[in-house]
Amino acid sequence: MADLETPSERRRRERAAATKQEIAVAASRLMLSRGYVASSLAAIAEEAGVAVQTIYNSVGNKAELLSAVLDLAAAGRDAPALVPAVLRYRVAAATSAPVVIRVLADWFLEVNERTADIHRVISQAATVDSEVAELERKRAAARLHNYGEAASSLRVLHGLRGGMSDHEAAAAIWALGHPQVYRTLVTELGWGSVAYRDWVEKALRGSLA
Repeated sequence: MADLETPSERRRRERAAATKQEIAVAASRLMLSRGYVASSLAAIAEEAGVAVQTIYNSVGNKAELLSAVLDLAAAGRDAPALVPAVLRYRVAAATSAPVVIRVLADWFLEVNERTADIHRVISQAATVDSEVAELERKRAAARLHNYGEAASSLRVLHGLRGGMSDHEAAAAIWALGHPQVYRTLVTELGWGSVAYRDWVEKALRGSLA
């Protein structure tokens, strides 16, 4: 049986988590106001009140820091919980396929509202930083994998049309909830939040059921 965490170990872990969050908050402020390229690690360290080495020790390099900024924005009030765990919990609590669809529609509105500006920074940075481009690819692949769990739940609840595989269902969920779709419809074309959320729910039903 593994040893239980001691009080001193818990305090160190909590301090480390708090430091990481403070750094991510500072990085978010600068990257949203200045852009990714203009937000140097030195400037972020000054904003957070830490040394540059502390950023490397707590979070990692600049691309990894951008990933932490996205995690913080996506988690919102559920921070520091991991976003996939939050979605998994909500889907698991659904009692029918229509409820799963509503959970997903609510989720896409909630998360995309919080992360739209960060995804804009990531998209811009990916054109000039290969590590951010790789981050963008990995995060997209991770979302596709996570939506596979929602697809499996829909299958168990008889919410997928005959002949549709879990992989195909996950791809449909991924595409409809993609951050770029939200940015295009809401940020660029001026759709309201309610219109976007209702469209996602109808589109999911039409694609999956």
